[in-house]
Parts: sequence; C-alpha cells; structure tokens
Amino acid sequence: MREAAIDAFLTGAGWEAARREKLPGDASFRRYVRLHLPEGSAMLMDAPPVHEDVRPFARVARHLTAMGYSAPRLLAGDEDAGFLLLEDLGDATYTRELARGADERALYAMAVDLLIDLHRRTDAVASGIPPYDDARLLAEAALLIDWYMPAATDAAVAGDARESYLAAWRAVLPLARRIPDTLVLRDYHVDNLMVVAGRAGLAACGLLDFQDAVIGPASYDLVSLLEDARRDLAPGLADAMLARYLAAFPKLDAEAFRASYAILGAQRNAKIIGIFTRLCRRDGKPRYLAHIPRVWRLLEGDLAHPALAPVRAWFDRHLPPDRRIVPAASA
Repeated sequence: MREAAIDAFLTGAGWEAARREKLPGDASFRRYVRLHLPEGSAMLMDAPPVHEDVRPFARVARHLTAMGYSAPRLLAGDEDAGFLLLEDLGDATYTRELARGADERALYAMAVDLLIDLHRRTDAVASGIPPYDDARLLAEAALLIDWYMPAATDAAVAGDARESYLAAWRAVLPLARRIPDTLVLRDYHVDNLMVVAGRAGLAACGLLDFQDAVIGPASYDLVSLLEDARRDLAPGLADAMLARYLAAFPKLDAEAFRASYAILGAQRNAKIIGIFTRLCRRDGKPRYLAHIPRVWRLLEGDLAHPALAPVRAWFDRHLPPDRRIVPAASA
C-alpha cells in the first residue's frame, strides 16, 4: 500500500519515470530514495505519518534556504501522507569526506563558521519553531535513567534515585541559559553535514536532519558538533574550534558560554546513552552500543566542569565509574 502511495506521489510530481535507488537507513523511521532522471536527480523522503511528521522538516528547510543556507530545497510534497521531494545535495557527507582523507580542521572550521553566521543573524529565530524548554531537556536527560540504568544494572530504578537525578538537572539548567538563544538544529554533527559541490563559502556546507530544530541556547549545536558520539576528533581540535567560536563573539561572556556548553553537552550525552540503549533493546539495533564507551568519556569530561557539581555528585553515587558499562545487547 505504501509503495502504491509513493507511485501516486511521484506521478503527481512528474518523477514517475525516475529510477529509484534506496539508501541505507538510520536510527529513525524515515527512509530515503534517490531518484534518477536523465536531466538530474532528487531525493524522496518517505516518513510514514504513524511514526513521523514531515511538517517540521519542511518548515525548517524553508527557513534555512530563505536565509541562504544549503538545506535541501523542497521540490514537491504531500505532508499529510509523509512524502517530500527534495533537492539532492549529493553524497559527500562530512563522514564520507573524512574517511577519504579530507582536511578535518578545514571541515570543522567551515561548520563552526556556519554556526557563527547563524548565531549573528537576527532572523534566525522563526515563528512556529518550539522552545527548548526545561521540560524537554529533562525528559531527554531522563532517557539515561529510564533505559540505560535498568539495562546496565538489571534492576528497576528506585523512585528516589530518579527524582534526585531530575532535581540535580533542575539545579544546573538555569546556568545553561545565561547565554543568547538562537535556532538550534539539534543534530549538528558530521553525519548531517555535507560538502556541496559547486558552491562556495558557507553555501558549501550542506545541512541535513534538522526536523527537531528548536529555539534554545547557542552552545547546543557547537557541543553537538565537537562532542560527537560516533567519532573521536583529533587531539586539541575541539578546544581550537571552541576558541574559534568564542573569538567571533568578543562581547559574549566566555565563562558563561563554557558552562552552558558543558551542561548541555552532559545533558546531550546522557540522552544519547539512553537513546543508544533504547535503539538496542526496543528497536533491535545493537550496533549503537559500540559508541557508548565514547559517549561516557565525553559525559565524564563535561561533568568535570564546576557548574555540573550537583549532577556529578548524583553520578558518583548512583552510577560510579565501575558501573558505566556497555549494557548487554539483550535482556
């Protein structure tokens, strides 16, 4: 039935004769199909509405392209059915380019410079994009205690441990908000950044997977880029890129920004540990467990910041270093 709906959508969009090339899936329920015609190619996003809503992606894509950034242009869409026909930005993700030996520092500098440009823009904050409020941040941080802890300890989490965990986060999250808010793309890392052929300057940096965009602290996307759950950066590169960003905003309180960076880095890494465990236990995708040791290292680095003392104390009591393990692939 879904294939028939795709046929009808592509016929209406004038792409019914295109050769279809299915692309590998990721952690979401979306799938992508590259469409080939003699005159060019396009990407079909297929997101069944029972699982995902394509409207946020379409909204943010229009906003980013209107600002001059290289998000995929929308060529056609049936948002009720979960179909978008998108500009094909190619295959040169940062991940693939780095594997081919591309200049790591140059790629990261371009990604940081795009954030600098975005965070300078007064039109970055658009209507219809939700706030990254504390309720959302807490719900994400809770994924560690709701999914990772039971899997790693083979025991239910006591109610007082859960409440004290959330209380520790409530104590530190206000410190993360002592810097300006902006558009936060949420998954700003090498898998979702591209080198777009034939484009110069910041337009050479393609943007993908931004449907979860929110309005929140400017530190979030930078820490998403520099504390990558899936790859280790060259020694000193993260510090250099953080310094590059701060140098572009001389009036910004650097210490407040570093505290926000550490807090949201810790929140994000706690969330990722929970998500990777859930992907294994609930969705049958155990390959993500291989990244958990790296994410623990990143989280421990964030917890070393003095602003995170309440959260660090909770981890030291309830999840000390010897319990920061990779959970078994099955219960």
